Amino acid sequence: MAALSIATSIATLALKFGAYFLTGSVGLLSDALEALVNLAAGLVALAALTIAEQPADSRHSYGHDKAEYFASGVEGTLILFAAVSIMYAAGGRFRHPAALENLGAGVLVGLVAAAMNYATARIMLRAAREHDSVAIEADARHLMTDVWTSAGVLGGLLAIILMPQWQIIDPLIALAVGLHIIATGVALLRRSVDGLMDLALSPEEIGRVEELIRAGLPPGASFHALRTRKAGARRFIEFHLLLPGDTSVAESHALCDRIEDSIAARLANASITIHVEPREAHRGVRS
Repeated sequence: MAALSIATSIATLALKFGAYFLTGSVGLLSDALEALVNLAAGLVALAALTIAEQPADSRHSYGHDKAEYFASGVEGTLILFAAVSIMYAAGGRFRHPAALENLGAGVLVGLVAAAMNYATARIMLRAAREHDSVAIEADARHLMTDVWTSAGVLGGLLAIILMPQWQIIDPLIALAVGLHIIATGVALLRRSVDGLMDLALSPEEIGRVEELIRAGLPPGASFHALRTRKAGARRFIEFHLLLPGDTSVAESHALCDRIEDSIAARLANASITIHVEPREAHRGVRS
């Protein structure tokens, strides 16, 4: 998927810079700058996914899944850099207005580039859902943001074609594009920070885990101290299982296996750790 993103970014980069040189539109320049960021983001995502796929080793016993969060963070930073560059270019055009040329050809080239990005983003979003990949999702949403950027820019150029006296639309569109993609960059940075800070699973997933644990508990058993976190596509679940003190080791082990299998069958890539304790040592624990 990252390779597809890189190939698409190279193609659209050439198209968008070509459209800018044809027209002189600062709006199309902003679109081209974002395509340049897309290429860099695709390379980062490819590197992160390569690292994340490596198996656990002696130095990283929990695996390398968190590499995806670094990719998401880098992409968010690159998007913010693009936004600042776009707004700077728009400011320059406000100060120094210039007439636009060859708008029809520029719009046509921009439409081809936008269609390529849209098709690639849809394919990548499906892959991100299938593999639960933060890096692929970040790259796909980045491409989809580029599609909306292109739509705004091309809409503004079409308005100028119909009303040539409204040349001011071009830098206004570029400014709006910069503000819009800032929100995307901030969202990606926030998700990256949440992942690196071991954010818990969603309330829906935690509720599902609690239901599955309760469904597997025999009479007289309960649980507490449930903790969850997510690293890339991998979910980590830990809790204490309280059993009657006279439960044998074999019985405890078999029960833990059943609960782990039940959770793993309903939550993808789940790593479950259960600590067994005698129930008599605890009071007031939920079941």
